[in-house]
Amino acid sequence: MANTKSAEKRNRQNLQARERNRAQRSRLRTAIKSLRSAVATGDAAQAAELLPQTLGIIDKIAQKKVIHPNTASRYKSRLTKKVAALGK
Repeated sequence: MANTKSAEKRNRQNLQARERNRAQRSRLRTAIKSLRSAVATGDAAQAAELLPQTLGIIDKIAQKKVIHPNTASRYKSRLTKKVAALGK
C-alpha cells in the first residue's frame, strides 16, 4: 500500500503501463500465430504478405522495451527462416 502521494501516482502509472504492455504483447502473439499458421498450411503467398507486417510489429515492441531486443531478433530470424523455406 502506497503511503505517499508520489508512491500512489507511481502505482497508477505502473498499472497503466502494465495494461499497455499486455495489449502490445497480445498483438505481437496474435501476429506471430497468424504467420506461423500460414507457414504450417504451406501458403507461401500469405506468409510472404504477413512477414513484413509481423517484423514491423516485433521491431516496434522491442523499441518500446516491451520485449528484449535479443528476443525480438530471435523471433525475426526464426520467422524469416520458416517463410524462406516455403519458397524452396
